[in-house]
Amino acid sequence: MAELDEVRAVLESGKAVLGSDRTLKMLRQGKLQKVFLASNAPRQVQGDVAQHGAVARVPVVTLPVKNEELGTLCKKPFPISVLGVRSA
Repeated sequence: MAELDEVRAVLESGKAVLGSDRTLKMLRQGKLQKVFLASNAPRQVQGDVAQHGAVARVPVVTLPVKNEELGTLCKKPFPISVLGVRSA
């Protein structure tokens, strides 16, 4: 799964932004280059991220894993629905 490899690389690089609130804030500021969504992210969050992503021209990728698995991948003890990638 290429998307998950990309998420791992982002986490190692230190450019990851975790959580919908922080990700949406940085999307509005134009500071993100890509956003990943868990497959079971809440509908409201999916809509907000898609809308702001379209305005900011940032690709939004839905991952084939649920938020619990994304949290585990990020080495966090809680589910993560949204992960943003900061611009250089």
